[in-house]
Amino acid sequence: MTVPPPVRWRLDRGATVVDDGTAVRFCVWAPNARRVRVRLVSGQNAREQELHGGESGVYEGTVSGARAGSDYSFLLDDDDRLIPDPVSRWQPTGVHGPSRVVDPAAFRWSDQSWRGVAMRDLAIYELHVGTFTDAGTFAAAIPFLRGLRRELGVTAIEIMPVAQFPGTRNWGYDGVALYAVQDSYGGPAGLKQLVDAAHAEGLAVILDVVYNHIGPEGNYLPLFGPYFTEKYKTPWGPALNYDDAGSDNVRRYVVDNARYWVTEYHLDGLRLDAVHGIFDFSPTHLLREIAVAAHAEGDALGRHVVVIAESDLNDPRLIRPIAEHGDGLDGQWADDFHHAVHAAFTGETVGYYADFGDVAMIAAALREPFVYDGRYSAYRRRRHGASSAGLPREKFVVSIQNHDQVGNRAAGDRLSSVLAPDQLRLAASLLLLSPYVPLIFMGQEHGETNPFQYFVSHGDPTLVEAVRRGRRKEFESFGWGEDVPDPQAEETFLRSMVDRQKTAQPTHAQMLALYHDLLALREKEPLLKPDGADISVSQRGDVITLLRTARGGDSEEQALIAIFNCSAETCELTLPELASGGGQWTLRLSTDAREYGGDDRVRALGVEQLAVAIGSWSLASTPGSELPPPERPTPPSGMHAQPIVSLPPWTAALYGHTS
Repeated sequence: MTVPPPVRWRLDRGATVVDDGTAVRFCVWAPNARRVRVRLVSGQNAREQELHGGESGVYEGTVSGARAGSDYSFLLDDDDRLIPDPVSRWQPTGVHGPSRVVDPAAFRWSDQSWRGVAMRDLAIYELHVGTFTDAGTFAAAIPFLRGLRRELGVTAIEIMPVAQFPGTRNWGYDGVALYAVQDSYGGPAGLKQLVDAAHAEGLAVILDVVYNHIGPEGNYLPLFGPYFTEKYKTPWGPALNYDDAGSDNVRRYVVDNARYWVTEYHLDGLRLDAVHGIFDFSPTHLLREIAVAAHAEGDALGRHVVVIAESDLNDPRLIRPIAEHGDGLDGQWADDFHHAVHAAFTGETVGYYADFGDVAMIAAALREPFVYDGRYSAYRRRRHGASSAGLPREKFVVSIQNHDQVGNRAAGDRLSSVLAPDQLRLAASLLLLSPYVPLIFMGQEHGETNPFQYFVSHGDPTLVEAVRRGRRKEFESFGWGEDVPDPQAEETFLRSMVDRQKTAQPTHAQMLALYHDLLALREKEPLLKPDGADISVSQRGDVITLLRTARGGDSEEQALIAIFNCSAETCELTLPELASGGGQWTLRLSTDAREYGGDDRVRALGVEQLAVAIGSWSLASTPGSELPPPERPTPPSGMHAQPIVSLPPWTAALYGHTS
């Protein structure tokens, strides 16, 4: 008996090309309307066709002669306003203009052998398309993909939202057409070309999607149906209607959107923005529906597809398996790690940093991603979070910089503008030697000093002024209210561009070399994979040690120990003697090494000083480099069973133990 192939999901709302490209079927959910017409425009000619109303407020009809590339709008009842399609694939003239028919079958993919990247193998690079290159397009980003994978060593890019937003300058969180790819970035074809090229370089592509709110300008959804509810309030206004009357098709609108990105754009994952702003008290939470749908499409395509949530709740239910009454997501951001590192290194204690500040919090964040696991939060004036104990480390994404934590500072200043170089190197090592999935924000790898500021290009003057006031008010608790750059000004956007020319300067090239070598270590060494070893974290004063011991025989080394001196004083400590006995500790990497801009002061008494075991991979040691090679002094005689290590201020070192 022949088993039929699985039925592949296809988007059947919006505009679908049928009949060998000679007709288009239009379908729209519009329960608020008594009558729906579609108007097609070809050159100077326009024609209208009535759509037929059916069950649950769905109107549909097939228009002969329409084809891919045709522009169209909807008219509701007897109103002559031309309204974009809620499921438009393309808005070539912006959020207020007509929608355009797109045939997804027209793009020729070359990634048939691509299988995606599992969570434990992710090293994520977050980028904003508009400021990643001078041109600010998908096409302009493609030439840099090879460098991200082969020269830096990340395994995935995470693209900030690309759903159509007003104007050409925006972070993307003001998107109003969830299915339409931003026209100024290159539209649908541009995104597909970027994804296809990324897969060819071995990079997964994760897309940031926004299901907690819809932007204000160009939001025509309320004209069609009950997309919003007054039942809940969010920082962005009325909440999307996920559990009130008429919510079934609103949920479908979002779940279909998740399927759409996986199927039509071959995306490897979705990052769900601020899920604490999604209000749903249904027996099956919307997040679970999204995860199930995205995973089903990934399975049908034979690829890893991950769903990662950004959440402010420290709630382990998001990532618990559905069989254990969780939502079944693959991962979530764990911001306590960022807050702990930032507050300890910068000394900032305003706003939510009031809950952090000392090195003990960094050690706590290395032990468990949720530092606030039910303990009292002074900032919130209540207990916050739940325990993350026992959950796989690969399910937590951590960072020391990201678009929120940089861009939601008044001046958008990066750590490289605040910290000394040795502190910056130490922070990088904490991130990339942590037991979690690391996320790097674009430019961070070379110590970018250009800010990343909040910018918009709204067309409504009233909205522009409201955004200006809102940003000032948002930062009052940080004392930054009067120092906020004008979000509408083009200069704010231009200041936020990544400047790769800085990598020609030694300081920035050295930082890039450190990131490269740390990422290369993570990829090569099984003990550095999330959940790849048993972990023990200890702290003495401002010095943290993170010991990884092998569980099986898949590693050449029995153990790795990372030592982080988070102080302005030199520290000395004794490396542990493992229970197995015998063997020796060998220096694998030091952030104070000369090729990273340090003074090469790390000395291990009784241990062979090997500089960097992966030095041949270092960008700083490639032919033509002017940096001197690291010294490799002869090991002293009289090997100690438990060698003493001396670490200068603000330095990290990684040692491996071999038998």
